[in-house]
Amino acid sequence: MTVDHETLMKELSPERRKRIEERTAQLIAEEMTLRALRKARKRTQVQLAKKLGVTQDSVSRMEQRSDLLLSTLRKTVEAMGGHLSLIAEFPDRAPVLVSGFADTEFKPKRKPRKKRARTGARA
Repeated sequence: MTVDHETLMKELSPERRKRIEERTAQLIAEEMTLRALRKARKRTQVQLAKKLGVTQDSVSRMEQRSDLLLSTLRKTVEAMGGHLSLIAEFPDRAPVLVSGFADTEFKPKRKPRKKRARTGARA
């Protein structure tokens, strides 16, 4: 015997339905691919590419990757109107919000300038 989801939900109190719907939304939001997130935000690859200053093909390739730099992920989430947070989870404690590197730009170190050889003696 299969139970019809809609029938079952109608039998619940409004408060219970609301709690179930909120928890369902929470569970769905807990894990999404970048592609699914972009679609949920009603953005096309072309729109996102324009915001990021890259090509549509670059967005397509990025969505297929399983390994991204945090800075790339942060820029992509921000281009969709969001903010990226990094949470570390451990079995023996509550989740921890990791800070200090996800919200700063990577700036390569400048190469040291070569000293020019001096010609002639100073008086």
